[in-house]
Amino acid sequence: MSLDVPEQLLAKAERGNVEDSEFVECIRTSLPFAWEVISRVVDDLKNGVASSTGSTQFADNTTPPPDEVSRGQLLRVLASDSMRDVLERYFGVKLAFQNCHRVAAFPPTEVSSGTYQAFVSPRGQLLNQSPELRDC
Repeated sequence: MSLDVPEQLLAKAERGNVEDSEFVECIRTSLPFAWEVISRVVDDLKNGVASSTGSTQFADNTTPPPDEVSRGQLLRVLASDSMRDVLERYFGVKLAFQNCHRVAAFPPTEVSSGTYQAFVSPRGQLLNQSPELRDC
């Protein structure tokens, strides 16, 4: 199961739509490792911390998760359209994902930039592979 959904939130969802803030809180408490990684990457972007490539056009995480539970959290949150979309709205960024752990945050205005397009391209994915990352 991806999320620990409180009974009240589940009942509200059964009656109709839920607020983004309620969904975000459910993600934050259910997937704490994923929340921490994404929050840190967004903070780095907003504070001008350079990415692993030295670019300040985006910020990224290149540290592998410490265990399979953590890896699973990151995969779940970024593989779900609804979770990824709400986090992008909440943080005001565009998230990009490679491997099991390389999460990047871009300003929404950069989606058409060469930097973003290179990051999400097949070439970018292939160049981000290494024998060390095969366990992803």
